[in-house]
Amino acid sequence: MIGIVGGTGPYAGLDLLRKVLDNTVAGNDQEHLDTLLFSLPSGIPDRTAYLLGKTGVNPGVVIAEVLIRLEAAGATVAGIPCNTAHAEKIFGVILDRLQASASRIRLLHMIDETIVYLAKTYPGLSSIGVLSTTGTYRSGVYAKALENMGYQVVLPAPELQERLIHPAIYDPEYGIKSCPDPVHPRARENLLSGIAYLEKHGAEAVILGCTEIPMAVSAEEAGSLMVIDPTRVLARALIRSIDPSKLKPEN
Repeated sequence: MIGIVGGTGPYAGLDLLRKVLDNTVAGNDQEHLDTLLFSLPSGIPDRTAYLLGKTGVNPGVVIAEVLIRLEAAGATVAGIPCNTAHAEKIFGVILDRLQASASRIRLLHMIDETIVYLAKTYPGLSSIGVLSTTGTYRSGVYAKALENMGYQVVLPAPELQERLIHPAIYDPEYGIKSCPDPVHPRARENLLSGIAYLEKHGAEAVILGCTEIPMAVSAEEAGSLMVIDPTRVLARALIRSIDPSKLKPEN
C-alpha cells in the first residue's frame, strides 16, 4: 500500500495522489493501487520557516510521526510531496526517528528520484534550472544533488528569488498556498518570469522544485525548456515500488 504524507501543503498531497492515479494502468476502480493519504497540516511546522530560522521546531519530527501512523495503517512505501522537507536538516531527522521506532516503511527520496529520472530520460542535458521556495534555494538541496551528478545548475538571482519566486508560493494575497485553485494570475506570471530568466541564463531544463509550482505552470507555458515535475516523478516511483506492471509507459 502506498502512503502519502499530506499537509505539506495540503493541495500538494492531493496533487501527488492524482498523479498516482493518472500514471496507474487501471481499467476500473478495483485495478487502482491502494493508497493512504494522511493530510495533517495543523501539526506540521512550515519547512521553509524552519530552514530560514523563523521557527525552532524541526518539521521532521512530526513528519516521521505521520509516516509511523501510515505504516501502522498498512502503508509499505511512502512519499513526502514537499521538496523542502528533503533538506538534510529535516530529512535526516525523519530517518533517525523512523530508525529509532524500528519502522520498516520504505521512504522514497523525492530529490534523488528526480535526479535519476532526469539522467535517464534526458541524458544529453548538462545545464539544469531550479525554481523553488527560498528554503530549498538556500539549503541547496537540488543544487548539491545536481552538481554531484555533473550538472551545471542555474538558479534565479537572489533578488529575483525574493521578489518574484518565493512570493509566488507564499504571498498571503496571491501566493499559491493561499490561492491554490484557481492559481492567482500574478503567481503564474512571477513563475513564468523565473523560467524565462533560467532559460536566458543557459538552462536546458527546469525542475519545478516546489510541489505548489506544478499546479500553476504547465510544460506548454515553459517554452523550449524541458519541464521536470518532481511530484509526477515521485508518483511514478511509488507505483513502481508497489507493482512495476501497473506503471503507465512514459509519455
